[in-house]
This record gives sequence, structure tokens and C-alpha cells, in this order.
Amino acid sequence: MVDTTANTEKIYNWIANIPDPEIPVISIADLGMLRRVEYKEDKYVVTITPTYTACPAMKMIEDEIIEKLHDHHVDNVKVDLVYTPAWTTDWISETAKIKLRKYGISPPQHSSCSKVFGTEKQVACPRCNSKDTEVISKFGSTACKALYKCNSCKESFDYFKCH
Repeated sequence: MVDTTANTEKIYNWIANIPDPEIPVISIADLGMLRRVEYKEDKYVVTITPTYTACPAMKMIEDEIIEKLHDHHVDNVKVDLVYTPAWTTDWISETAKIKLRKYGISPPQHSSCSKVFGTEKQVACPRCNSKDTEVISKFGSTACKALYKCNSCKESFDYFKCH
């Protein structure tokens, strides 16, 4: 009899540090995208949730999960994308928020941010921590980010949008 509990924990740990292709300083576990690993119907089922429904990185993440598990001689694997419950920025770990800030991306404050105009009321600059910032574009380098400018240090930066 195979100890599937121990194996699912190992598998989770093997893939938890797979970096997000769009923000390589944080992992799929940091983002909260990696939901669980289960053993069902003679397969290890890895459940992930995209940050956006049409996230272009999902195929790359799925391929990397399968490749990493094949490297560990786990061939009976299936990756399930689940959309319910919908991913929220509340799933991002506090460690990931620190990593984002150090990388130059202002992390999301929480999922219940002001959505009146699709921007936050006060977004802190990740470089100087000033809240004297303004939105340049609601769309940043990727769909999950907006482009801001800091009026204090004059640098532009991405903000990871709340949702």
C-alpha cells in the first residue's frame, strides 16, 4: 500500500517553489495559486487557481508542474485548474508581499480595496514608501498590475491590483 498522504505532502513541497512566470521572485504557493495535492483514481491531482481567468501563464505553470514531478519520477499526475472559489489577492502570503516590495512592485493592500475607479485610494511606492503616488495607467506590465508614478522619488512602479 502506498502512503499517499506522505507522497502528497512531498509533491506539494516539490512544486510549491515553482516561480510565477510573470513575477519570478514569488512562487505559485506564495501567490496562493497552488491549492492542494490529492491522490485520486490512481493519480496525483494538483489543483491550481489562476489569478485571472485568462491568465496567459497558466499553461507554462502546468507544464512546469508536470516537468518537476517527472524529474521526481511521478508520472501519474493531473493538473486541475479551478475557478471557484475565484482567486483573490487575500491569498497572497505576507512573505510574498515583502518579496514583491523588494522587487519594486507595490503589493496589494487587501481584496476589499476601493474599486470605484479601478484604482486604490493610496498606493505606497515600493522604493521610498511615499503614498504621494498617482496612477499612470490602469494596465501595467501584466493584466494583474497597474502602472503608478511616485511624486516623491519620481520613479514609476507596478502595483499588483486588488481583487
